[in-house]
Order: sequence, then C-alpha cells, then structure tokens
Amino acid sequence: MIGGGVLFYPQMADATGTGTRNFGLCHIGGGTNCVVDGDTFWMDGEKIRVADIDAPETHPARCSYEQQLGDRATERLRELLNAGPVELGSVDRDTDRYGRKLRIVYRNGQSLGDQLVSEGLARQWTGSRQPWC
Repeated sequence: MIGGGVLFYPQMADATGTGTRNFGLCHIGGGTNCVVDGDTFWMDGEKIRVADIDAPETHPARCSYEQQLGDRATERLRELLNAGPVELGSVDRDTDRYGRKLRIVYRNGQSLGDQLVSEGLARQWTGSRQPWC
C-alpha cells in the first residue's frame, strides 16, 4: 500500500514489451487504448475513469466554453497516456455507477490527473460534479 490506501497495478507490457500503448480517440462506444474525454479512457478493453479529477464534458457540453476546454483536456489526456507507461492506483471503490474502473493514473509516482489540474484542464474531484459554464 502506498499513501492513502492506494494499490499500484503496473501497466502490462504490450506486444513490444515496452509497456507503452498508442492511444487514439473514441468518443463513443467501447475501445482498446483510446480516450473518450478528459477523464475517461479505454485500456486493454477496460473503461477507466480517472478518479482524482473532474474534466469538462464534451458530449454533450453545456456551453461552448465547456466544449472547448473539454476538447483540450481530451487531447491532453491522450498525449499524456501516449508519453509512456503508466500505473493505475485503486481508490476506495472499484467502479462507478456506470461500471467504469475508478483509478488514479500515475507516471513515475506523479498523478496525471494532478498534471491536468495544474494545466487548468480539470479540477480536483470533490465527490460531485460542478458546472463549467
């Protein structure tokens, strides 16, 4: 166990053995190694919700500002996931009400969610969604 009860699950190696993947975009439906929006992605057939942040909605967004920021957050999460291997840390619940795996995403011990927050593309998750508009 690390810190506040977070267990680390190293990203499994891909066919090249490097542990890296090529993430595309997948705004709807299931996928393998693709980003849905700024806080949700598919990896190895599992839908994962980045548990420590709240990113703007993109489908549907509630205003043009939310759409623009959400599109930027989506692309940035894709860039971060494509930058190298990640580790997935568990939180107090395994899944959310939509069946997504709740995980904190780390690279070298640093939360990618925290990076999105520091770049102004997401907010820390406080237990409920807040409006972006």
